[in-house]
Order: sequence, then C-alpha cells, then structure tokens
Amino acid sequence: MFIPLHDANSLKYIKLQYVTFGLIAINVVVFLLTTLGSQDFNEATLIGFGYIPSVVFDVAELPPEYIYIPESFSYVTYAFLHGDIFHLGGNMLFLWVFGDNVEDALGHFRFLVFYLLCAVGGALVHGLVDTGSQMPLIGASGAIAGVVAAYLILHPRVKIWVLAFARIPLRLPAYIVLALWIVFQFLMFAAGGEDQVSWACHIGGIITGTVLVFILKRRDQPLLDREIVTPRSVRVEQPSAVEPVETQPVPRWGRQ
Repeated sequence: MFIPLHDANSLKYIKLQYVTFGLIAINVVVFLLTTLGSQDFNEATLIGFGYIPSVVFDVAELPPEYIYIPESFSYVTYAFLHGDIFHLGGNMLFLWVFGDNVEDALGHFRFLVFYLLCAVGGALVHGLVDTGSQMPLIGASGAIAGVVAAYLILHPRVKIWVLAFARIPLRLPAYIVLALWIVFQFLMFAAGGEDQVSWACHIGGIITGTVLVFILKRRDQPLLDREIVTPRSVRVEQPSAVEPVETQPVPRWGRQ
C-alpha cells in the first residue's frame, strides 16, 4: 500500500530511542541466525519458536524434538522471527520511522512492555480466529501494528514522507496515511485477504496498541498533536534587523 520513509517529528523527552534500536538489532540478529543455518535448523526454529494456535489451545501437540520453550512463550518469540529479508525489512522500516516517537511518548521501559504486549495481542486474536491452525505464525507485524495505532493517536497531524504504490513519493499528514493503513487491515480481514498474511494478527496489534497508549503514555504527553516538536533542521528563525551598509564612492580607474 505504501512505504514510510521519514517523519518530521523530533524527540521531546528522550535523547536516544535505544529500545527501538535494540528491537531492530535483535530482529536482524535472529534473522541472520535462523537463515544462515541449514534448512532443517530453520524449520525447527520456526516450529519451535513460532506461534501455533493448535498447540497453544491444546488441539495438537508438538513432537518432542521441537519443544524448546513453554508453549505460552511463543506469544512473544514468534514476533522475532521472519520468513525472508522483505518480511524483516518492511517491519523494521515501520519500527524505525514510527517507533522512536512512541518510545518518546511512553518512556523506554514502558515502550518495551507496550511492544511486547502488542505482539501478544496480535497472536491472541490470530489464535482465536483459527484455534485449529497448525501453521506457525511469525513476524513482528502484530507489534508494529500496535506502534502504528499509537503513533496515529499521538501525532495525527505530523507530516510523513511515504512512497505510495512503491514509486510515488508523497508528503501527507499521519491521519491520512496511517488511518488508511488501519482501515485496509480491517477490510482485508473481512474479505479473507491473502492466506500468507495474518490480518487478524494485525487487528489484534492495532486494538492492543490503541488501548495501551492511553494507559502507558507519560502523564504530560498530549494526544492528537496539541504540541508538535519540529526538528531544528526545519525551523525558520525570525529575521533580525540588519543595519544598512553605507555606500562608498566607487574609485574610477584609467584616464580622466
């Protein structure tokens, strides 16, 4: 639908979004570890750490050789696994553009809790929709959907540079871009969507993020952009008075 590129929205409370950076780094490292191994190792990782509704809801049992963690842990571990570089890159780009301002509004620790709970909410809705599914759910999309929903509530008026249809650069307010993205998730879920995308997981993340941003945000953090911190690089200073330069006679060269 669109690719986010940049938002003109500086940090207000924190100096560095190190939780956002840390989450991106962990996702990248896990991806490298799970893709550089053998095919059997990759498959075992997806099955052992992915979220499988039929296993979580006791409809089916994992073979003993795939049991690495308690099944309830997969509500979180699935969110750090990705199928390919495009899956990883898309999720991390959304986290890079929108995660820093949500972390700023919540604080470092609460943002980490927020992110993980959005992943849990996404997995839970995915599982409730199809408790008998034996396909492992992987990817950070549920958590990212929660971040997008929180950003929309916090900063709907901030302008965002996006690449529409992967080729048209546009600068639009967040309330247009992100609201359309959220509506698209619900429409795809209602229509059945693509089988390889869990629209239910996205919706679970959106709902969780919408609720949690009101609970976990800083007390003095306004909603709906009552105050926007503009990046210094784009601030326009008021021109100061400049004294006129006295004109001097211009010397004439050559013959009179």
